[in-house]
Amino acid sequence: MRLAARLSVLAPVAALLVGLAPGPSYASTVPPGGPDFEMPFPCGDTWTGTSRPSHSPSPLSIDWNRPDDFGAMVVATAPGVVTSVVDLGNRSYGRYIIVDHGGGRTSLYAHLSAFWSTVGQSVDQGTPLGLVGSTGGSTGPHLHFEERLDRRDQHAYFHRTSYTMGTTRTSQNCGDTPVIGDWDGNGASNVGVLRRSRTPQFVLKRPGRPALVTTFGWRSDQPLSGDWDGDGTVEIGARRPGLMAFVLRHANGRTSTIRLGRLSDFGVAGDWDGDGRTDVGVWHPSTQVFTLRTSDGSIRTVRFGSLGDRPVAGDWNGDKIADLGVYSPSTATFRLRTETRSGRVTYQTIPWGDSDGIPVAGDWNGDGVTDLGVWEPSTATFLLRLPPRPGRTTPITRRPVWGLPRG
Repeated sequence: MRLAARLSVLAPVAALLVGLAPGPSYASTVPPGGPDFEMPFPCGDTWTGTSRPSHSPSPLSIDWNRPDDFGAMVVATAPGVVTSVVDLGNRSYGRYIIVDHGGGRTSLYAHLSAFWSTVGQSVDQGTPLGLVGSTGGSTGPHLHFEERLDRRDQHAYFHRTSYTMGTTRTSQNCGDTPVIGDWDGNGASNVGVLRRSRTPQFVLKRPGRPALVTTFGWRSDQPLSGDWDGDGTVEIGARRPGLMAFVLRHANGRTSTIRLGRLSDFGVAGDWDGDGRTDVGVWHPSTQVFTLRTSDGSIRTVRFGSLGDRPVAGDWNGDKIADLGVYSPSTATFRLRTETRSGRVTYQTIPWGDSDGIPVAGDWNGDGVTDLGVWEPSTATFLLRLPPRPGRTTPITRRPVWGLPRG
């Protein structure tokens, strides 16, 4: 499913903030199509979904329950853009979120106790959205969930399988997420994934050697990598939304935690001051502001990007200081911001990938300059962009396959 239509719904953001009224009718059962919807819970969680003839706005809406449901994590069922984050108080849906998946398809998550998302946020399948609650017209903790087409409730499908009301299922929202790093120390970046199983693992590709597999993190983590100690060794880490913090794994196996940002922020990593150690930062989707923290604790902010973008970071000019960038899924375009040591700022726009791709950045050829790429979830294929050969203008493309395909 292409996501090029997602951002069209973001133009009237002010109207979306006041909420969307439920549609008065519902559609009959339709065959599976569109996004690969997964259950709105992390991989391995088990829930029972029910409905009733009088269920508003339709009997196709699902109320999810389990014994310990209050405060449980709710995640995106498919990639998309958050278009509504609304609090109706003690009325109707209460606190609810709508995610637009393109092509008129949306998903709704209601009666939340807490929001972990913001309007304009581009989310991947499995991205945390909020916590189960009992707000609005709810009589007890549960998640009210709807799959919609053109604002009309549809029969729900999960993992391309029709859902039967009253049954108990285990979430298969377990998709891999890409991570990039120099795992073998040869100066060039390699590909990898965070596998969101019940026991998450980083599965890292090392050409000519066995894969490096490390158990680390939580199912809701955003994976990162960097040379946290400045010792020349790249290690793994994660942005953990629930803690509003980074959890970094060091070469000796110990971990450190750095608190930074808000629940809905994206994490980024780069050497912001050129001291040889990778630092951390966050990008807030609704304000498009990067907040960058250096190893001495200093904070710097930079506004860059647009609603619906995803942040990236890399050394675009090879001066050993990381720069900023964003990827627009709607146009499959990278926009890069380069700042020299003297403070001069330049910008460039580079079309690459497509609207289904997840942006990545790394030094694919070891020349000291960061290159661009995307990871295609449906095929688990990286589309890596390298500089053109001497005398040519067309970039070189590499297509390593790594990870498990989705859908």
